[in-house]
Amino acid sequence: MRYVNFLTDGKQRQLGVLQGTSIVSLGNATLEELLAQGEDLVAYANAQRASGTEYRADQVTFLPPLTHPGKIICVGLNYADHTKESPYDQPSYPTLFPRFNTSLIAHGEPMIRPVISDSLDFEGEMAVVLKRGGRHIPRVNALDCVAGYSIFNDGSVREYQFKAPQWTVGKNFDGTGAFGPALVTADEVPEGGKGLKLETRLNGKTVQSANTDDMLFDVAALISIISEAIALEAGDVIVSGTPAGIGWAREPKLIMRDGDVCEVEIEGLGVLSNIVRDEAPRR
Repeated sequence: MRYVNFLTDGKQRQLGVLQGTSIVSLGNATLEELLAQGEDLVAYANAQRASGTEYRADQVTFLPPLTHPGKIICVGLNYADHTKESPYDQPSYPTLFPRFNTSLIAHGEPMIRPVISDSLDFEGEMAVVLKRGGRHIPRVNALDCVAGYSIFNDGSVREYQFKAPQWTVGKNFDGTGAFGPALVTADEVPEGGKGLKLETRLNGKTVQSANTDDMLFDVAALISIISEAIALEAGDVIVSGTPAGIGWAREPKLIMRDGDVCEVEIEGLGVLSNIVRDEAPRR
């Protein structure tokens, strides 16, 4: 199933299932609610969609699949080729940092280039959404916690990311965390999201190309390692890292500008597309 969160007429929020170029409404529940209740997402959609209204996907406004995840945990330096283009040595433990809900934007929504910095960069990544969690989750059981997978563009304001050793501010400017368009349930994805081609395009030109097999810490390892310290919960999101090709590592630097279109495509998960827009000047 491909779950989407969307608005009709720009105001009525609904949950639905994306089927080709159409969306079948499942009503007003949220994925956060369904996951917290322990609903089987495939069974729920099958039971609800027979009576749902159908909409054209190009006539709705997408929202992030989850707008208020309990936690968004991002993983840095999880592809060796990306670490080599960075100023860091390859760590032996996942590099973790938080994303906040206020930074999230949806497929088709503008990614905001902040007025105070000219350093907005792209990072195409696979997102993992959990249906259950806990502490000290054995790696062998970790994939049982996965509800599904989505796409993330971890828009990074590099100037602020590197102002201090800790990256959180540069990774959390409002309007920079693109998420969606759909949550694809785990039954439709290879186990652990393995073997999927990941490609980022800027104005139609490929700038990142990799495979999720290249991750140093795979999905099962990330869930298990994070849960050693942090209690994971249904509805949490793990953003699993970006491969080489970021704009900041290039000479000259490739910085996103107003009017640019950035697309992240992951095999089997779809295409996340956002136009870049300058933040309104401060008054």
